Amino acid sequence: MSVAPARGFRAALETVAASGDIAVISEIKRRSPSKGELAAGLDPIELAQQYERGGAACLSVLTDIDFFGGSIEDLVAASAACSLPVLRKDFTVSARDVCDARIMGADCVLLIAAALDQAELESFLKLTHAIGFDALVEIHDEAELDRAVAAGADLIGVNQRDLVTFAVDTDRAVRMAPQMPAGVVRVAESGITGPEDAAILASAGYHAVLVGEHLVTSGDPEGGVAALRSARRP
Repeated sequence: MSVAPARGFRAALETVAASGDIAVISEIKRRSPSKGELAAGLDPIELAQQYERGGAACLSVLTDIDFFGGSIEDLVAASAACSLPVLRKDFTVSARDVCDARIMGADCVLLIAAALDQAELESFLKLTHAIGFDALVEIHDEAELDRAVAAGADLIGVNQRDLVTFAVDTDRAVRMAPQMPAGVVRVAESGITGPEDAAILASAGYHAVLVGEHLVTSGDPEGGVAALRSARRP
C-alpha cells in the first residue's frame, strides 16, 4: 500500500513559532467524556477548511469512537480537505496502532506517557521515526517529562487535564515549561479558552497550543483560530 509522505507536523509548528506567533493545533472533536456532545452535526471537511483559513498550523482529529465519538473517516476526510499536517488523537497502545495512524494518512501520532511503559514509549518513538512521521508525547508531570526526554521525544505536550478526574490545572503547563530541554517543541493542551490563555502559555515558552472544545463550540472556528494566533511569543 502506498502512502503519501508525511507533511511535517513538528516542522509546521516550528515554522509558525519562528515567526513570533504561537502555533495553533486546532482539534476536530465531536464529544467530550466530561461534557458530552460538543458539536452536533460537525462536518470534518468544513471545519478543517475553516481552521486552515483561520491560520492553524496543524490539525488534531479524534478517532476514538467510544469516548469522543470520532472515527478514522473523520481523519481521512479532514486530511484530504486541507493542506495542514494532522495528528491522530487516540489511545496508541501497540506498534500496530502506530502503523495504522500512518496508513490512514496521519502525519503525527499521540503517545500518552501515562498509558505506556518505558520500553513501549521508546519502541513506539523509534518506530514513528523509522516510518517517517512525528510523535507527540503527552505528559502530565515531572516524572513523565523525564521519561519522555529519556526516550528521545522532541515534541512534547503538557496536558493540563487530569485523565482520571478530568479536572483542569491551568498552572500545570506554566510550571512544566522551564523544565523542558532546549530542542523540544513544546505544546500546551486542554483548558485553553481564548487568546488570554494562549498569551500566558506563549510567555511561558510554549511553541504551540492544542485547542478543541473552545473552537468547536465558539460559533466561529476561523475567527477563534485567528484570535489565538494573535498571542505573540517573547
